[in-house]
Amino acid sequence: MIDPVSEAQSPAATAPLIDPFGRKVEYLRVSVTDRCDLRCVYCMAEDMSFLPKAEVLTLEELDRLCSAFVKLGTRKLRLTGGEPLVRRDVMRLIRSLGRHIQSGDLDELTLTTNGTMLFKHAAGLYEAGVRRINVSLDTLDPHKFQAITRWGKLDKILGGIQAAKDAGLKIKINTVALKGVNDDEVHRLVAWCGEQGFDLTFIEVMPMGDIGEGARMDQYWPLTMLKAELQKRWTLTESDHRTGGPARYVRVEETGQRVGFITPLTHNFCESCNRVRLTCTGTLYMCLGQEDAADLRTPLRISDEDGPLIDAVREAITRKPKGHDFIIDRRHQGPAVGRHMSVTGG
Repeated sequence: MIDPVSEAQSPAATAPLIDPFGRKVEYLRVSVTDRCDLRCVYCMAEDMSFLPKAEVLTLEELDRLCSAFVKLGTRKLRLTGGEPLVRRDVMRLIRSLGRHIQSGDLDELTLTTNGTMLFKHAAGLYEAGVRRINVSLDTLDPHKFQAITRWGKLDKILGGIQAAKDAGLKIKINTVALKGVNDDEVHRLVAWCGEQGFDLTFIEVMPMGDIGEGARMDQYWPLTMLKAELQKRWTLTESDHRTGGPARYVRVEETGQRVGFITPLTHNFCESCNRVRLTCTGTLYMCLGQEDAADLRTPLRISDEDGPLIDAVREAITRKPKGHDFIIDRRHQGPAVGRHMSVTGG
């Protein structure tokens, strides 16, 4: 078990984080590793270079950072990667962070996963206090799945999803809309999620990292078009359901499940952004689509007290921008930011 950090309780240490636009920052996404056991074509290059282990925060350091954010009003904590469950001993971190659920200081501890390790960890996640997970799944076709992930096996993922369901975890499927790849499967995905009792979120391709010239434009399928396709078969009713993330939801009347749309390109969702992202090196990005970042590793390591760390977090939040500048069109085919999605976390 990771030893809990000391809890400073002065008003200055625990006042909530408010950005320059009056948004309360209470959702932290933490990439516990940049490594992944798949190489999805919209996320990574096939021959990726990963961080040296010496640059990556220890599990104890990640625990201390997350706990500092909890003290500053974070109510939702999502672990991401890369693939978070490939991080060695990551369950030790998850079990330790579960203490904030037990104390009531955290509303939700969750993670986004590709599903490859769920068969091994599903029961442990539930025992640690996780109640809901997002699983990335872009197709139900085994051949397409292998092509999208470059070497993944669909049956392993579906087995992991079933293990998570059996463990009592609520599952939401995340599907990236890929023109010419899975655009013929959207109805099947909605039907399958309805049968399984899963909500489903479609996501537009995000222009992050170099994946090859012209590839983004070739992949990009606006969700306005996807939604119009769904409406040919399904009755979609607008919903005010929110999970704390950027998705806007509709209810599919025929299945009773929800379908969400994350639209960084066709409909910027920044006006209500309450999120910041922390990488496994201790770099805090105040916006997924901007390069400005803050170094939290240095204040974390220069003192055993949280004062310097909390000061650095507060200063960073004063620089949180109003929104991102994602564009994909024939004139803007390159990445909007140089880092791959796996660096910042999904």
